[in-house]
Amino acid sequence: MTECLCRVTITDIEGGGHVIEPRASSLFEAVAQAVKLQGGHIATDGFRPIKVLVYEPEAEYEVKLKDFMAWLDRNSRSPRETINRMKIRELLGVKKMS
Repeated sequence: MTECLCRVTITDIEGGGHVIEPRASSLFEAVAQAVKLQGGHIATDGFRPIKVLVYEPEAEYEVKLKDFMAWLDRNSRSPRETINRMKIRELLGVKKMS
């Protein structure tokens, strides 16, 4: 899968924005890179989505951290999904929770 340049914005509880611009091959990989650069400690209230802007082709997405974590722990439906989840878990240094 081709890596695209993205802008990821995480808004904390106090309304402060944290922005990174990673190259990622998937939406959740971009979110994982932002989480990792924030030290894995993101002070969100669970309701403020993480915003991901993909530059080429231009598209914007919002991901709730709880949805990202649920996806990360979910069983894969295909070998490709399994590889993507393993890659992101390795990036974050986490194992499957359940």
